[in-house]
Amino acid sequence: MNIVVGTAGHIDHGKTALIKALTGIDADRLPEEKQRGISIDLGFAELELGGIRIGFIDVPGHERFIKNMLAGASGIDLVLFVIAADEGVMPQTREHFEICRLLAVGSGLIVLTKSDIVDEQLLEMAKLEAAELVENSFLDGSPIIAVSAKTGEGIDDLKRALIDAANNTATRNDEFVTRLPIDRSFTVKGFGTVVTGTLASGKICLADEMELSPTGRKVRVRGLQTHGKDVESVTAGQRAAVNLGGVDHEAITRGMVLAERGVLLPTQIIDVEVEILRNAKKPLRSRQRVRLHLGTVEALARILVLNDSGEIEQGSKDLAQIRLERPVTVVPGERFIIRSYSPAATIGGGRVLHGLAKKLKRKDVANAVELLISISGSTGSVEKIGSFIETAGEKGLDFAGLQARTGWRREILDQAITPNLANGTIKKAGSIYIDKISFDQLKLKTIAVLAENYRRQPLSAGISRETVRKNIFGYLSTDIYKAVVTDLENEQKIVIDKDLVRPAGNKMALSAEDSTVRDRILEIYKTAGNESPRLEDTLAEAIKNSKIDRGHARFIFQSLLNAGEIVKISEEFYFPRSIIDGLLAKLTKFNRDADPRLIDVPAFKEIAGVSRKYAIPLLEYFDREKITMRIGDKRRIM
Repeated sequence: MNIVVGTAGHIDHGKTALIKALTGIDADRLPEEKQRGISIDLGFAELELGGIRIGFIDVPGHERFIKNMLAGASGIDLVLFVIAADEGVMPQTREHFEICRLLAVGSGLIVLTKSDIVDEQLLEMAKLEAAELVENSFLDGSPIIAVSAKTGEGIDDLKRALIDAANNTATRNDEFVTRLPIDRSFTVKGFGTVVTGTLASGKICLADEMELSPTGRKVRVRGLQTHGKDVESVTAGQRAAVNLGGVDHEAITRGMVLAERGVLLPTQIIDVEVEILRNAKKPLRSRQRVRLHLGTVEALARILVLNDSGEIEQGSKDLAQIRLERPVTVVPGERFIIRSYSPAATIGGGRVLHGLAKKLKRKDVANAVELLISISGSTGSVEKIGSFIETAGEKGLDFAGLQARTGWRREILDQAITPNLANGTIKKAGSIYIDKISFDQLKLKTIAVLAENYRRQPLSAGISRETVRKNIFGYLSTDIYKAVVTDLENEQKIVIDKDLVRPAGNKMALSAEDSTVRDRILEIYKTAGNESPRLEDTLAEAIKNSKIDRGHARFIFQSLLNAGEIVKISEEFYFPRSIIDGLLAKLTKFNRDADPRLIDVPAFKEIAGVSRKYAIPLLEYFDREKITMRIGDKRRIM
């Protein structure tokens, strides 16, 4: 079993000395720390206790180094909450406690240090004060153990309590892909770049190909250590040192994430649920600039509060959008802390609901809040995936998009998608997953556009498929367009005739005058026989002595084309169907009598009774219709 234990508490309350008493390791590694006698940055130690491998993170207690404390506290499973028996609860004691609570640290032990320099009465007062501080919190009822790092008194009791607490600590969520938030980067002579961190999820093995997020830099794992020993792999909950190839340590900073390749995407907008501390000096207001601490990263950001008042009162929770000034990498459910910009002080924290959010306009807030409430209230992976797909709306999401938003491993994502497909709440359109409501709205929109076109142009045979795609689905995946049209056709709500789409049941309606002009057009072409007249001349002749204009006459002509009574041979030539059928009969006879069964242009002119002007376009039309096949300067009749 692996567990990460972090310290928390006021400066000079003996956190580092406690770790040394437990492990024999001095977690203060910087010369400045040893010179000043205080912790400045994160310190690390390890201990194997009762079959449990414990990685300790020692955090600084000074208020100036809270950002370093936060980088360590975000990765712990259990906290050693340290209070000096001679001083009791101090300002940073309270701030560290609120940080651990907001980060949802699952459990912990309360350790009263420096017990050797106080009497029983003062020690009892310190216990009562500690119990009062943690009342009704995750530490309520936790063991309170008095120790002295100097004399060793209580250290064995603390070790036994650590074993019990570790065995009762919840296992880490195994849904997420491999993620290691980086808290240190340095170089080791002969090895190169090394990064350290607590593996938040997944597994890292030797020779794994990974990436540094949010930069996307590709790297390779050349070596692994945990608890100071070389290993073949590390798993979630372990402290790890990872030797990386393909990158200089100076290109890596605290706050980056070593992650599985091609899954997590950088973001600068996240939708969150925020809780503001009761003792915050003022409410959190929209447009307020804050310091966001997420994992091991600190980033400046602005807040958009998603309620009508535009603020979140002290002691309250509400939804908000955080807009960061630089990219970060997050997964849903990840906890964060927000601190005021200046002077820096912890004012609240919360959890990420949507890590790849879009910038909201005021008119979109109400719908966004409704969907975020759905996401925040979703307990299982099946519900959550439905909420994420609903949030995507008409655009839907492909598998990669879903994985980037959830951070889940492929098998977990598959397990969440399948029931949603089975119960019909989402639909798969090619490679895209879209919620049923959005899909049905697209179907209704398509029918409405086709109906409106028929209302305006009752003689139209429909709209071209490409026009439908561009006008209705222009910003959407082609997969969604195809799925919507296929569904409507299967439901017999639309008719697809070659390249045209129209509502089912709508037929062209011709007035008496329309019918007269239609008959005239057809008669002109039939009379012309093999000599196709110019279209403009035909239309001008057909509408003589009528009230129909040239534009409307073109719609009437189109009705003849749609009905197949006139055939388009080329952009210039049109023939009545009877002429084309007659030519086909002649070609069939020639095909039966000729030997070999090949025809050239002169032979075609002769049997068809047409000039070369029409022979070439007619033969090219027959080629397109697969009636003939060109072979050199001749054609085989199929």
